[in-house]
Order: sequence, then structure tokens, then C-alpha cells
Amino acid sequence: MIEQVDLGRTGLRVSRLCFGTGSNGWEHRSNQSDLGVERLAYLLRFAHERGITFWDTADQYGTHRHVAAALQQVGRDRVTVTTKTVSRTGPEVHKDVERFLQELGTDYIDILLLHCLTEAAWPTTMQGPMEVLSRLKERGLIRALGVSCHDFGAFQTAACTPWAEVVLARLNYGGKNTDAAPEQVIPVIEAMAAAGKGVYGMKVMGGGELTEDPPRAVRYVLGVPAVHAIVIGMMNEDQIDTNIGLVKAATTT
Repeated sequence: MIEQVDLGRTGLRVSRLCFGTGSNGWEHRSNQSDLGVERLAYLLRFAHERGITFWDTADQYGTHRHVAAALQQVGRDRVTVTTKTVSRTGPEVHKDVERFLQELGTDYIDILLLHCLTEAAWPTTMQGPMEVLSRLKERGLIRALGVSCHDFGAFQTAACTPWAEVVLARLNYGGKNTDAAPEQVIPVIEAMAAAGKGVYGMKVMGGGELTEDPPRAVRYVLGVPAVHAIVIGMMNEDQIDTNIGLVKAATTT
């Protein structure tokens, strides 16, 4: 079985490998959503049987229904689920969360991220959504709050903003499709982890640009102790088994 770790000081425990459902995902579709509800739900269950207890979805990926079907099969309390909103006002975010709960068929969301932040001043511009999400967390509808960033300034801000308990960070050895070069990104991630934030890495394969050496790509990101887990989008059983093997090799040597 794949290693399970604490996601910072969030109180959440997750597998080192997270099943991503958003490859080429935007405008409410992704490669994974294109598989159909039945097929993707089966793959999520297949992965769960092999120890992948961490699943990543988002409104923009169009995979809430797929995840909901899989949760019914494996049991809600046996999975940590991340989803994300791109809404930028408090009322819109509140409506999103209500809809997400229905679409996911759950009473709570483990991790809710403000998706794709692109400005360093986001704690000011996103104050309304942050306040709404904090209240929803107090009600037990969300377990941890955080951000995904597509800008280095926004990413740096996340490191020093206590509100952000979880950060989805772009990192790979080639600096492909990331916010900055690895030597700039890693110290920020280390500061995040030192502050107790949960950090999981995306773009491990550089958005498809570093697929010539997957073992190196996985080993590089998981070789950063401040990275608690990595998310990889997977499309079939062979990819799931292969990536489990890569993560096991990277974390046991």
C-alpha cells in the first residue's frame, strides 16, 4: 500500500499520491471527465483499493459527478477530497459550495481551494470569499481552506497568509509550466510547510513536457521534504499502477 502522511497541521491524513481528475481541464471538462462517470468512478475505486485515498477535483474539471459515484462505492470517510472554485465574490462562492456539496453527494468538503489566483494582493481582493469560506468551515461544511496559484507573487503571498491552510503548488525539475524556477519555488514551499500548511505538488511532469523520465520527475518533487503529496492525472489502470510504483520507489530509497 502507498504511504499515508499528515497534510501539514490540517488534521487531514492523505496518500502521497493524489488522483488528479483535471488533465487539460477547464470550462467544466477534462480528459478524465471525458471517460464518463462509470469509467472514472471505477478507476477511482481501483486506485483506492491500492491505497490512493486522496482525490483532486474542481468545478472547472466537470468531475464532481464522477467523484460522487466513486465516493458512494468506497465510503465517504475513507477519502480526502479537494475541490476548487474560480468564483471571486462572497455570494458566488457560497452558492458554489452549496452546489458542490450536492454534486459530490456529501455533507462536507475536505479541502476547498480558491482556484487559479493570479495576483499578490489576493488576501485583499478575495476578502469576501475568504470570509464566507471561513464561516462555512466553522459550520463543519469544509475541513481545510487554501489556494492554487498561477502567479509567483500570489504563491509567495500564500506562504505568509495564515488563512491558507493548504496550497496546491506547481513544481518540477525543469521549471515547466510553473510560477518560477525550482530554486525560487522550493524555499517558498519550505516556508509554507514550516508554518504548518499542507502542500501538495502539481505539474510534476511539467504538464506533459517532462515525460521522458517519469521516475526522475516524481523523485525530484517528492525529494523535497516540504511537499507532502503529489497529484497526477491518470487515465487507466496501467497509469495508476505505474505511478504508485514510482511514488513507492521515490519514498523508500
